[in-house]
Amino acid sequence: MNLILFGPPAAGKGTQAKRLVDGRNMVQLSTGDMLRAAIASGSELGQRVSGIMQRGELVSDEIVVELIEQRLPEAEAAGGAIFDGFPRTLPQAEALDVMLKGRGSQIDLVLRLKVDDEALKSRIAGRFAESGRPDDNPESFLVRLNAYNVQTAPLLPYYQGQGKLTEVDGMGTMDTVAAGIDAALNGVGR
Repeated sequence: MNLILFGPPAAGKGTQAKRLVDGRNMVQLSTGDMLRAAIASGSELGQRVSGIMQRGELVSDEIVVELIEQRLPEAEAAGGAIFDGFPRTLPQAEALDVMLKGRGSQIDLVLRLKVDDEALKSRIAGRFAESGRPDDNPESFLVRLNAYNVQTAPLLPYYQGQGKLTEVDGMGTMDTVAAGIDAALNGVGR
């Protein structure tokens, strides 16, 4: 099963993806984690994307698609992928569909975590104070939230048109959100 967790930054996608990795033996493909690892490694790619991410801007579709394509065999071997933070744009969504179709696969379910922007601003301020992650500073977060609202939210009709979109209230407790996700996944079957 291939699943996309969809929602703005700080919506809880990473938290829920980690739970699904542990409980369903899927592989989490988090572009944010992959990009932060590239930066930490000091690789050429990491150097290229470091400033982009610190400003809260989105990394190019080409780089992100390349990162995902490199990790697909691992996800296939495990029985499925949880796409976290990808796709972010319509060209990325189309590239993912083509990539998966070429491998005899597809996206099975898109879960949208519905959250409130104002609540996210409070959540990110707390996360930044706790972790100090450069891309979580309040100014960068506002850029990322705006980028999501402008570039990524338009993917909702794309996946709704494919009959793959399910919405889960992301404002509840972690357990409540998890229960909503589990109900959606059980409806698709595994």
